[in-house]
Amino acid sequence: MSRKPVDPVPPGAVSESRRGFLRHTLAVVPAAGLLATPLAGCAPDDAGAASAERAADYAPRYFNPAEWAFVTAAVDRLIPADDVGPGALELGVAEFIDREMESDYGHGGLWYMQGPFVPDTPPTLGYQLRFTPRELYRSGIAAVDRWCRAQHGGPFAELDDAGRDAALSQLEAGSAELDGVPAQAFFALLLQNTKEGYFADPMYGGNRGMGSWKMIGFPGARADFMDWAEQPGAVYPFGPVSLRREG
Repeated sequence: MSRKPVDPVPPGAVSESRRGFLRHTLAVVPAAGLLATPLAGCAPDDAGAASAERAADYAPRYFNPAEWAFVTAAVDRLIPADDVGPGALELGVAEFIDREMESDYGHGGLWYMQGPFVPDTPPTLGYQLRFTPRELYRSGIAAVDRWCRAQHGGPFAELDDAGRDAALSQLEAGSAELDGVPAQAFFALLLQNTKEGYFADPMYGGNRGMGSWKMIGFPGARADFMDWAEQPGAVYPFGPVSLRREG
């Protein structure tokens, strides 16, 4: 039976250069998806509270401290900051994912979640796990940390960058044997949500300061930029504007 699919992860996504990773991401994310929430049921944060919560230490609404440590460490390695642009951690992607866990998306509210579940079904037939996204994160993080302790000597968040990259590569390849959770499905969800949080409108918690839009020259929610639509290679002269008219 078909459920909402998790997009397949291209081989070597963790090992690619960041520039190549972002180039691939932009090729599969439509411009409209950069403006609206890419996840069904996501509720934007309250306008008055957004700035205060982002200014200092964000208090996660769903993840416990150990899970939060994993999420922040993982997104930091999936899209690290470098000379190309800001990293996922800097742009609030961990916050975006945490907020999603309390939305309809996180609860699987708009998904068909009845059995039978056939995990070995081809991806073209849709998502086939019994876990809602928030359940997959909770079970997956615990399983990854147990596996990391056995294979790498400590939980994921306590590994150095090389250790984290090695662990993520093993999850992506499916060579990490997790108890109760398919490693590749968990990695695919984590990578997909990381990309969504990096490029979505800031009102959903990620893409803080429209950093990713500024990096790629995306105009955001401007009403009219057709004068530049037929000028290949021309630099768009104005900065982006968010759905809340921040810019």
